[in-house]
Amino acid sequence: MLELVHVTKSFESPVETGSVCVLKDITLKVENGKSLVIVGPSGSGKSTLLNIIGALDKPSGGQVILDGKNLAELNEDELAKIRNEKIGFVFQLHHLLPQCTVLENVLIPTLADKKMFPKKETQQRAIELLEHVGLKDFLQYRPGELSGGQRQRVAVARALINKPRLLLADEPTGSLDKDSSLNVADMLVELNRSEQVTLIVVTHSLELAKRVGEIMELNGGVLTNGKMQ
Repeated sequence: MLELVHVTKSFESPVETGSVCVLKDITLKVENGKSLVIVGPSGSGKSTLLNIIGALDKPSGGQVILDGKNLAELNEDELAKIRNEKIGFVFQLHHLLPQCTVLENVLIPTLADKKMFPKKETQQRAIELLEHVGLKDFLQYRPGELSGGQRQRVAVARALINKPRLLLADEPTGSLDKDSSLNVADMLVELNRSEQVTLIVVTHSLELAKRVGEIMELNGGVLTNGKMQ
C-alpha cells in the first residue's frame, strides 16, 4: 500500500555553499497491514523520511506512492484530504488541546468533514478507541489531569479516529518513562493487528524497535535492513 522509489531529500545549507543531502536513494515497499520500525541515531533523517511518507513534506527527487497514487502529482487540497482520511500521526509530543476533554481531543480530526464523519458514529468510535487504550474512565478529563503515558494513549486514539490505512509514529515513546514506553509500544502492536492499520514507527530506541515489527536502519541517509544485537 506504500512504495518509495529512489526518494532523495536535500536542504540548503545555511553555512556552506550548496545543499546537504539527508536522504539518499530510498527505495521501500510496505504491504498493507504490516508493521515497520526505522531506527537510527538522532539527526539521521528519520523524521524527515516520515514527514515525506505522510505527505507533510515533499522529496527532492523520486516518488512516494500511497494506495496507487503518486503524492507528488497531487495539489495541496488533495494532499490534505489524504492526510485526514488515510494517514494517522503520532508524535513524540502529544499536541493535545489543554482546554478540551479527552473525548473532545480524540474527535478533533473528524471536524474537517462532518458529512464523512457523522457525529453519532464518530463519538461512539472515539469512546470505543479510548476504551481500547485503557482510558474508558477518563473521557471527561483534561490533558493536564493525565500522566504522560495516558496523554500519549489519547494521541494514539486521536490518530485512529478516522480509520486511517497508515499510522505513522515519530518517537512515540521518546518523552515517556520505561514502563510507559513499553505499554505504548505493546499498544501500537495490538492496534496494528486489531485495526488492521499499516504501522511505521521511527525511533532511536532499540528496545521499542524489537517489540514492534520488522526493523530497518537509516544512517548517513541510506536505508538498510536493520541488524539488532
